[in-house]
Amino acid sequence: MCKDCHCGSSVSNQQVTVHVEGIQAPGDAKKIEKALLELPGIYHVHIHAHDGQTKIDYHPTLVSNSEITRKIEMTGYKLKAV
Repeated sequence: MCKDCHCGSSVSNQQVTVHVEGIQAPGDAKKIEKALLELPGIYHVHIHAHDGQTKIDYHPTLVSNSEITRKIEMTGYKLKAV
């Protein structure tokens, strides 16, 4: 189940939270969300445009954290170290 919207996505899914630098507007968040949803195994992307907090629900056997990172960076944004 998705931890944010409580939809019925699979219990085997995991959620990762990352902070993305460079998000200035809702359009930036939409760009990242669209790119991530192109990856197999990504089910939901919840981005808070005001602080870059991004929660990604995914199936770990279909997509890796490094693939998620690479896709975010390909859109022109960077992950913020926490």
